[in-house]
Amino acid sequence: MSKLTIYEYPKCGTCRSAVKLLKELGNELDQRHIVEAPPTVEELRTLIAGSGLELKKFFNTSGDLYRSMGLKDKLGSMSEEEQLQLLSQHGMLIKRPIVTDGSKVTVGFKAETYKEVWG
Repeated sequence: MSKLTIYEYPKCGTCRSAVKLLKELGNELDQRHIVEAPPTVEELRTLIAGSGLELKKFFNTSGDLYRSMGLKDKLGSMSEEEQLQLLSQHGMLIKRPIVTDGSKVTVGFKAETYKEVWG
């Protein structure tokens, strides 16, 4: 049984599905509310490095806040530091859920991927 940290938004149906499956797979979870306690800039750096994904993949591009802030047009001209600051201050901008065991990281939810990585 693994101890995983999941950054999630409890009202999000996708996050609830992820939590349910992770528990069914026998994982112990440290659940972090992504809005009340968003990851710090340093935590984000570690998560991005562990995921192997580009920083832009951590943005919730379908969210209302992303659209209302006009980030589609702004992200390209922002530095990595500015983007990390933005994510660390606004949990709703972060694509969720993010799951990590301290080395591996998954972003978003696909049942097949979860079974393969966290099963």
